Amino acid sequence: MVMTEAAAGPNRAHPVRHRVRVRDALAPALLLLHVTATSAPRELPVAAALTAVLALPLLWRHRAPRTVFGVVAAAAFVQWLADVQLPADVALLMALYTVAAHSGRRFTLLAAAVVEGGALLACLRWAADGAFLAPFVALTAAVVAAAALGTNARTSRACLAALEERAAHQERQQLQQARLAVAEERTRIAREMHDIVTHNLSVMVALTDAAVHAQHRSPDRATTAMLRVSETGRQALTDMRRSLGILRTDEPDAERHPLPGIPQLQDLADRMRAAGLPTRIDVRGDHTHLPATAQLTVHRLVQEALTNTLKHAPAGTRAEVLIRCSTGAVTVDVTDSGPCPPPPGAARSGRSTRSGQGIPGMRERAAAYGGTLRAGPLPGGGWGVHARLLLDSAGAASA
Repeated sequence: MVMTEAAAGPNRAHPVRHRVRVRDALAPALLLLHVTATSAPRELPVAAALTAVLALPLLWRHRAPRTVFGVVAAAAFVQWLADVQLPADVALLMALYTVAAHSGRRFTLLAAAVVEGGALLACLRWAADGAFLAPFVALTAAVVAAAALGTNARTSRACLAALEERAAHQERQQLQQARLAVAEERTRIAREMHDIVTHNLSVMVALTDAAVHAQHRSPDRATTAMLRVSETGRQALTDMRRSLGILRTDEPDAERHPLPGIPQLQDLADRMRAAGLPTRIDVRGDHTHLPATAQLTVHRLVQEALTNTLKHAPAGTRAEVLIRCSTGAVTVDVTDSGPCPPPPGAARSGRSTRSGQGIPGMRERAAAYGGTLRAGPLPGGGWGVHARLLLDSAGAASA
C-alpha cells in the first residue's frame, strides 16, 4: 500500500501542474483574442504585437516573477510611448500580484511604486479633461489591491509551511518518544530477565549440588532439595511470563503469584536458606503505603544482592536484610558476614569482582526512583549493599 501511494504521488502532481499551466495561459489567450476582435485592421498589427509582449510573459510568471514583471513593465512603457491604449495593461496588475506573492516586502513595494508611476503616466496622457482624479484613484486602488492580495497569499503560504513543518516536527518527536519508550521497555525487560534468571539459576545450582552430596547419606534431604529445585524453576517461569507480558488472565498463576514485593521477601529468604545461605529479614516501618512498583524494586534489589552473596561468598556466610520504610523514602541494607576484603593493591578476585552486570542494574533501579546505591566490601569484613529510594508524599515514585 505504501508503494502504491508513493507511486501515485507523482501521477497526482501532474494534473495539478497541468491545471496551473492552463490557468496561466488563459489570460494571454483571452487578451490576444480580445485585441484581435476589437481592433481596427490598420491598428491590429501594432496592438497585437504590444498585447503579445504584455501578455505572453505571464506564462512564466510563477517561475521567474521578477523577470516577468520587468518585461511587462518595459512593454507597458513602450506602449505608453507609442500612445496606444490596450486592455492588456491588466498584465501589470497580474505581474504585480505574482511578485508580491513570491518576493519580499522591499521588492513588492518597489514593484508597486513602478505600477503606480505607470498609472499616473496613463492618467496624465489618456484621462479626459477634468476627469483625472477618478481614474487615478481607481487605478491606485487596483494597484494596492493587487499588492495586498499577493502579500496575503505569500503570508498564507508561509503560515501553511510553518504548520506543516510543526506537524512534521511533532511527528518526528512522537516517533523518537516511541523509540525511547521501546528502548526503555527493552531495558526493563532485560533487567528483569537478568534478575530472574540469575537468582533462580543460582538457587537451583546450589540446591542441586546439595542434593548430589546428600543423595547417599540422607535421601530425604536430597528429595527435599530437588523439590525445592522444581519449585524454584516453576517460580522462575511464572516471573518470566509476567515480565514478558504474555501471562493470560485465565491462567491461575496470575492470581496465585502477585508481583513480588516486601511481603514476599520471607519466601525469598526461605529459598536462600534452603540453598545454603542463612538469611534474616528485618522490615521496619509501615510498607503498606508503598506502590507495587516500589515494592517490586525493593524485592529485586534484595534478590540481586543475596544472589551475589550466594554465588561469591564462601560456605558459612550469613546475610542480613534491613528495610526501613517511611513516608518519603525506603532504605535497603543488605550485608553478609563473608571474609575481609583483600588489602589495598592486592589483585581483585573472587568476591571483590562480584559487581559484574548485577550492580549496574541495581543502580538503574535505584536511579529510577531518584535514589542512589552503594555496593562494596565493609571495613570489618563482608560485603554491603545500601540503596535509598525516594518517594513523594502520596507514596509514588518521584521519578
